[in-house]
Amino acid sequence: MLLLGLDPGLRHTGWGLLDARGNQLRFVACGVVHTDGEADLARRLGGLYDGLAAVIAAHRPVEAAVEETVVNRNPLSSLKLGHARGVVLLVATHHGLPVTEYAAKQVKRAVTGTGGAAKEQVATMVRYLLPGCGEVGADAADALAVAICHAHFRAGRARIAARLTREAERIP
Repeated sequence: MLLLGLDPGLRHTGWGLLDARGNQLRFVACGVVHTDGEADLARRLGGLYDGLAAVIAAHRPVEAAVEETVVNRNPLSSLKLGHARGVVLLVATHHGLPVTEYAAKQVKRAVTGTGGAAKEQVATMVRYLLPGCGEVGADAADALAVAICHAHFRAGRARIAARLTREAERIP
C-alpha cells in the first residue's frame, strides 16, 4: 500500500512515499515543494497546492498522513504554517485520500523510540528504516518519518481489527 507522508511548511513542504506491506516498508520517493518567499501568501499557497497535486497525480498514493502543527512563539508564523497545513489537508482530500494526523512527538516516538528526538536522530532512523532513500534533506526526512509512523499505527490498527473480528466470530 502506497502511503504519503507530509510535513507542512509555507516555505518548504516535505513529502515522502513508502510502500507498506505488513511490517515491511520500502522507500518509493521523496522531495520538497518549495514556494517563493517573495510571492504573496495566496500565490505561495497556490504553488503548494499545485506542487503536491502533481506528486499525488504522479504516484497515486492510497492514504496520506500529515504532521500536526507545532505552535511557535511567533503568532504570525503559526498562522502562516496553519495556512500551509490547511492546503496540505485540502489537496489530499481533493484527491480522495483518507488523511490521518499525527503529533510531532508521536512521529518521533514511532521512528526513534523517544518523543524528544532531534531532527538529526529522526533523519538517521529514516535512513536506517528505509535504506533505499539515501541522504535526504530535513523536510523530506520528516515527511518520510510521518509516513513510517502512519504505517506502524495502521498495521497495529489492522491487527486489532482482525483479532476483534476473529473473537466476534467465536461468540455464538
